[in-house]
Amino acid sequence: MGVNKSYEIRTYGCQMNVHDSERLSGLLEEAGYVPAPKDGEGADVIVFNTCAVRENADNRLYGNLGQLAPKKAARPGMQIAVGGCLAQKDRDTIVRKAPWVDVVFGTHNIGKLPVLLERARVQEEAQVEIAESLEAFPSTLPTRRESAYAAWVSISVGCNNTCTFCIVPALRGKEKDRRTGDILAEIEALVAEGVSEITLLGQNVNAYGSDIGDREAFSKLLRACGRIEGLERVRFTSPHPRDFTDDVIAAMAETPNVMPQLHMPLQSGSDTVLKAMRRSYRQERFLGIIEKVRAAMPDAAISTDIIVGFPGETEEDFEQTLHTVRESRFAQAFTFQYSKRPGTPAADMEGQIPKAVVQERYERLVALQEEISWEENKKQVGRTLDVMVAEGEGRKDEATHRLSGRAPDNRLVHFTRPEEPVRPGDMVTVEITYAAPHHLLAEGPAKAVRRTRAGDAWEKRNAAPAEKPQGVLLGLPTIGAPAPSPAPAAGCGCD
Repeated sequence: MGVNKSYEIRTYGCQMNVHDSERLSGLLEEAGYVPAPKDGEGADVIVFNTCAVRENADNRLYGNLGQLAPKKAARPGMQIAVGGCLAQKDRDTIVRKAPWVDVVFGTHNIGKLPVLLERARVQEEAQVEIAESLEAFPSTLPTRRESAYAAWVSISVGCNNTCTFCIVPALRGKEKDRRTGDILAEIEALVAEGVSEITLLGQNVNAYGSDIGDREAFSKLLRACGRIEGLERVRFTSPHPRDFTDDVIAAMAETPNVMPQLHMPLQSGSDTVLKAMRRSYRQERFLGIIEKVRAAMPDAAISTDIIVGFPGETEEDFEQTLHTVRESRFAQAFTFQYSKRPGTPAADMEGQIPKAVVQERYERLVALQEEISWEENKKQVGRTLDVMVAEGEGRKDEATHRLSGRAPDNRLVHFTRPEEPVRPGDMVTVEITYAAPHHLLAEGPAKAVRRTRAGDAWEKRNAAPAEKPQGVLLGLPTIGAPAPSPAPAAGCGCD
């Protein structure tokens, strides 16, 4: 139905949305669409995969839709589709505010996009179809993965938590776990294709097993990943402190291919605020988890999400957050200014904090974390690390004659380009000579280069004539990259 038509996907939000966009790309290509050329005149179909976590998400969407209105009017046959969390929330509002949109679909029925586009073309009217519950687990859909060497693997969808600031459970639904056998089969298939690094993905990833009644299902899954031959690196995001049990820590420490990296959302260091947020842990519990992780994995890099200015937050509450940050020594923190979302309990709470106060606290938190990140990165100087070469991570690589990649703990490393050819997915052993707050530098010659099946897969893909899809930037959750503005990052800040 999409023969000779091009598409572009513009993705906003968390890793779940990025992974959904890979599914949308796969669906469209299976229906005959082709990726729009990067420098072409524009796509025949533009799909917005939206996020509803931030306060201005809708303004951003309607601004982009407004810019497309004259282009669509001048180009007969062009179609625009809007999906994702904002579409699930606003449904008919989108068509009312932007009547030139052809298709609106939700988080539960992304598999319907090609059919809805064709129906809109034939009937010449907008198609709005929002499923209230999951029609099919997303991993059963075709996929056009952006990376040849690293992949997301979804293990669950939805969330059973009731955090007062978060609208995601209302849009993604209750948690639904995927069968362990299906997860492992997908990973094995990916490894057979050349993938050497996978990230297990879930809205509350370590709650995996609650749907099937096994409290240790997640740690068992990590250990099972360790038995897959050819799988070199395993990561996961985002866990919740409530479900982070000792068996998970043990599985991480005892499974060689599970990387020493943890993203553990804090949200606030104040017990009073955590209670108002309806988070099921307190500062002591959180710091206890950090202590146990560091005891089991001394080299682990730990990152977090923090919300500043939650309703009712006092200066004393904020000081407790700063205290927790100092004690935790995060490698990185994704920091957010509280964003009021209609439909969440927090939006109607008393004690909304003035913007100027929130901004001042936010700047203090960012300054503290910047200092800690730099100090923690300086500890890496002199270490020898195995770096997986990445694609597109170093914007200055060409000018500096360097390459970039990720250390086992996911820190970003820029290193001198080896004399022998190196491809994304290959492994390079380097010695760290300098540390900045958000990256490491290895200025000397590489100690070793290992060509990998992942590099072979990257080379094979890039030898093919097919154009790469635009609008979906797939990268692993980063450690060492700044989060200077209140925008969604790892886990959307909602885990």
